[in-house]
Amino acid sequence: MLSNTTFLITGIADKHSLAMYVAKEIIRQGGKVVCTGLGVSPHHIGLSEKAKSFLTKNFEDFKQAVTEELGDSSVEILDVTLDENIASFARTLSDRNIKLNGLLHAIAMDKTIRNKEVKPLLDVTKEEFCDTMNVSAYSLIRLSHYLLKHKVLQPGASICSLSYIAAAKVTFHPYRNISIAKAALERITIELADELGRAHKIRVNAIRFSPYMGSKAGNATLNEKDVNTSDRMSPLGNAKPMDLAYEIVHLFRPELAITGEIRHVDGGYNITG
Repeated sequence: MLSNTTFLITGIADKHSLAMYVAKEIIRQGGKVVCTGLGVSPHHIGLSEKAKSFLTKNFEDFKQAVTEELGDSSVEILDVTLDENIASFARTLSDRNIKLNGLLHAIAMDKTIRNKEVKPLLDVTKEEFCDTMNVSAYSLIRLSHYLLKHKVLQPGASICSLSYIAAAKVTFHPYRNISIAKAALERITIELADELGRAHKIRVNAIRFSPYMGSKAGNATLNEKDVNTSDRMSPLGNAKPMDLAYEIVHLFRPELAITGEIRHVDGGYNITG
């Protein structure tokens, strides 16, 4: 059980987000969660009215989803592209004497995917490449840095991030730009596992999950044919969101000696083809 523990949950976009399933299972097992979403912070300078409107609605929708699914769980604005916002967020948790026993990194972004069409890698601009890498991979480093700097992330904590088989293989759905970012995320996972394990006894793991269309992210990149293909190829069929939640909660358990792993929760999809 996770009684007397608190975990940071990033990446909730709506009630169907994979991160939401994880948060609900943490609470079911007696833990607490702090959830973050995109919104307008004091560190967003020079935003257009259109951008402000988008971010404001995004945060309101996020808060509503958290309230409906997780009750009175704490919600905070967090834009991982702004160091000032990450630092301010960590200070806020510290000022409230919130101690984290772990975090879920479930953030990803790729502007080269539009209407389920993937931009050829040769046409990806440096800005598009760096933006995807920043949000989807490098943010794990910065988030960990500031949470440790402000003594919010506790010794012996557990960090998990969400990846995908496309980090290692060209799949039937041709991820391109974000595949590279996921590969970087997995390498960051391994390096942080060594660094943070030695310095703070903090564990760091990543999980490759089955194709999933229930979330906004999945609907942006996949179609029913893709999901049916992986379901047919996987010996156990596609994993369900709760399978992922159970695995992450397992990795969140205190004093578990598992770190630096890229684990698969995909019904065995990774062993085929």
